[in-house]
Amino acid sequence: MGAGGPAIPALALSLRRGQDRAMPAIPCGRNFFEAAVLRQHIKDESVDLVYLDPPFNSNANYNVLFKSPAGEKSQAQIEAFEDTWHWNHHAARAFDEVLTGPNAEAASMLRAIHSFLGENDMMAYLAMMAVRLLELHRVLKPTGSIYLHCDPTASHYLKILLDAIFGLENYRNEITWKRTTTHSDSKTWSRVSDIILFYSKSKLFIWNTPRENLSETYVEAKYRFEDSDGRKYRLDNMTSPNPRPNMMYEWKGGLSR
Repeated sequence: MGAGGPAIPALALSLRRGQDRAMPAIPCGRNFFEAAVLRQHIKDESVDLVYLDPPFNSNANYNVLFKSPAGEKSQAQIEAFEDTWHWNHHAARAFDEVLTGPNAEAASMLRAIHSFLGENDMMAYLAMMAVRLLELHRVLKPTGSIYLHCDPTASHYLKILLDAIFGLENYRNEITWKRTTTHSDSKTWSRVSDIILFYSKSKLFIWNTPRENLSETYVEAKYRFEDSDGRKYRLDNMTSPNPRPNMMYEWKGGLSR
């Protein structure tokens, strides 16, 4: 689910084999999200699309992730997962891995964030994310894209981290997802939205324009005419509300403005 619901980590990798044979997206939990597992199982530049929905909520209950087949909870796994989002030797190791890695821009950015934030939960989260984002950059094809779903508490830090890893020129958009209606909070603006950051691997990224079919009700109300081939169409006013002499054209035997 998204960041607005239970904080369940999600990673969906979309792989394609050849030009016309598509493989289904691979939904992955936290274990697959480990950088070492990505290195072991995913080849360089083999992924078309990544959608990433990592949790960040130190007060969340992650018990649902680690139940046995009998429904019993694994306390050791729960504690290990919760420990991921606190500054400790794991976070420090992830931080050092980025600083000593080949991506100088990512190292410089993470070092700057660390100098501002210090060693806390947010810094641990960003260090862990940096290692994984570097791996995801590696596995994306030059035509690939990544969508990172996060909440406003971390989106600004993640954006500058993504700028460093993917390049400023490959930032495509920031999508605001309204996940609920207002809460009628009396003392502040309601927190009702999440952020989805959209980056590409390069300027060669593939973009398929999302489209939906018009509803039958809309078609019946707006497209009330049919041509001789049975294609529906509508009539509309094409005149300009502010006509100008240099913007006059002949249309159907008359002047259109």
